[in-house]
Amino acid sequence: MAASAYEAAQRRGDEAIRTSLLDAASRLLADEGPGALALRRIAAEVGCSTTVLYRMFESKAGLIEALYVEAFERFRRRLAAVPERSDPLEHLVDLGRAYRDNALAERNYYRLMFGEPVPGFRPSDEALVQAAETFTILQDAVAACAAAGLPSGGEPRHVAASLWAAIHGVVSLELAGHLPADAGEVFEATLLAMGAGLFRTPSAPEKRGP
Repeated sequence: MAASAYEAAQRRGDEAIRTSLLDAASRLLADEGPGALALRRIAAEVGCSTTVLYRMFESKAGLIEALYVEAFERFRRRLAAVPERSDPLEHLVDLGRAYRDNALAERNYYRLMFGEPVPGFRPSDEALVQAAETFTILQDAVAACAAAGLPSGGEPRHVAASLWAAIHGVVSLELAGHLPADAGEVFEATLLAMGAGLFRTPSAPEKRGP
C-alpha cells in the first residue's frame, strides 16, 4: 500500500510535514474555495490527525496566515536564486522573468499573495513585514542599476513599484486566461519595454563647435 503524504513527509521531518499540509490546504482553497479549509478536511487530505495541524498552526487562523507567509517565502526564494549578472539591468530583467516563473509554478500561492481568497482574512503586522521584505530584492536590483549609471528619474522604491505593477498585471491576466496562447511573448515584450522605459543609457555629450 502506498504511503500517505503525511507518512512520506514524516520521514523527512517537521518542515516536510508543514509543507505537505500547506500544499494540501492551498490546493483545496484554489479548487473548492475557503469552505474547504476545515482542519479535518486538510488532515484527511494528507492522511494525518487534526492534532498534527493544531501542533503546527494552533488554529485555522494560524493555518491561513502560514499559507500567506509561505506564499511570499517561496517567492523570495525564487528571486534570491536568480544569479547575479555583470550587467545590472539584465539581472533586473531576469528577476522579472523569475516573478512570472514563480507565479506559474505556484499558482495557488500566488492567488494568496495578491487576491482575497479567504474573506475576512487580514495578515498580522508581522506577516505584512515579511511580505514587504520580499520586494527588497527587486528594489536593490533597481538601486544597482542606478549605481551603475543608468538614470531612472525616480527613487528605487518607486521605480521598483512601477516595474512590479507592470509585470504583475501581465502575469495576472495570463493566469486568468485573458492573454493569447503566446502569453510568454507578451510578457517578454512588456518586460523589455519597461526596462528600456525606466532606465536610460546615458548618451555621450554633444560635441560643441569651436
